[in-house]
Amino acid sequence: MIYNAKFETMPREELVQLQIERLQSTLNRVYRNVAFYKESFDAMKLDIRDIRSIDDMRRLPFTTKEDLRKSYPYNMFAVPLRDIVRIHSTTGRTGKPIAIGYTMNDIHHWSEIVARVLGAAGVTDHDFVQIAFDYNMFTGGFGLHYGAEKLGSSVIPSSQTGNVQQQIHIMKDYKTTVLLSTPSYAFRISRNLKEMGIHPDELNLKTGIFGAEPWGEAKRAAIEDMLHLSAFSIYGVNEMTGPGVSGECGQRNGLHINEDHFILEIIDPVTAEPLPHGAEGELVITTITREGFPLIRYRTGDLSAIMEGACPCGRTTTRMRRVGARADDMVVVNGVNVFPARMGEILGTAAGMELKFRILIDDEQGEDVMLIEIEIQETMFDADIKKLQGLKSAITAGIERELGLAPRLTFVEHLAAETGPDGRTKLVVDRR
Repeated sequence: MIYNAKFETMPREELVQLQIERLQSTLNRVYRNVAFYKESFDAMKLDIRDIRSIDDMRRLPFTTKEDLRKSYPYNMFAVPLRDIVRIHSTTGRTGKPIAIGYTMNDIHHWSEIVARVLGAAGVTDHDFVQIAFDYNMFTGGFGLHYGAEKLGSSVIPSSQTGNVQQQIHIMKDYKTTVLLSTPSYAFRISRNLKEMGIHPDELNLKTGIFGAEPWGEAKRAAIEDMLHLSAFSIYGVNEMTGPGVSGECGQRNGLHINEDHFILEIIDPVTAEPLPHGAEGELVITTITREGFPLIRYRTGDLSAIMEGACPCGRTTTRMRRVGARADDMVVVNGVNVFPARMGEILGTAAGMELKFRILIDDEQGEDVMLIEIEIQETMFDADIKKLQGLKSAITAGIERELGLAPRLTFVEHLAAETGPDGRTKLVVDRR
């Protein structure tokens, strides 16, 4: 379903012109109201009136996650605090959190773009939509909730819970037709269905819309086979709107970008030079309608590519490939961002010394499993089994407390030295 044909099928020339007009308005807003951008532009002797085309954007500076952390909490807001009606934030597990402010218009736009991506996946006002994403400082549950309500769907805000069987009871009793969750949570639902002796055909599920962690075609096929539904991918960035940046249509060949709200670029993650359509690189996003928290050329760290060619669905919006990896060392495990640097801090705090380690991620029956290999230090050779077991327990407890993940730990005599394409030793090996 095309929710908003005016923008989703707008002729390309008109869409690009709209992007430029909204970009110029955004640049004026941030220059006047956000000290970070004014100082950045002035330092480059950049006159924002010279930005007259999409290609001209290459002259604009990048914004990074570190820039946002340094501006915590409100220094990146582009409106007075009295105009902010909502504040979400990142977890802050790698340092200071990032506070993201929304005006009422931002909330309305958020609802609109999520309604589009849900509509593209076939969701209608006849559906019962069960949202198994958290409703907290994380943006996921709220954005999906707004979009589904805007479509006129019946929303079931079940939130993500450790009690998967309760989710299934809700699903069965309320006759849920659309499930929104992480892919790994869908696998947990499938396993619990088997334990409860419930066949997927006893449910009313027809569509699953998944995001917040990497997943490929193999997982899509497995989820569809296990839950007897059609699985779709969505993409969002927590520092912007969370869900709503892009989503798959019925063709399921790339995610349609809401280009009247975002301008996407692909750059080489090492040189920061722009890459042509079709080439994989780091995804850079500029918001062009955000009032409270506009971002200029934000480096997401996600690897993707801009796809070429028109989509048979009739939308004229550009498509992006599904994000499957990160440009930095961060890895997503069961929907949680895991940074090696932060992991090192957790291990060091528990052990009272700096530890050499490696993180390995596997896929076991559709669920992410994290194994941490720790190299035995000389001081550990004198420790008995009981002390090593105590250290192992302390590390595990620290990771569970800080990240909400339960890893497997093993001590090794020497870590395997695996290097990436840049020659650096890989601290994270993703084998999913």
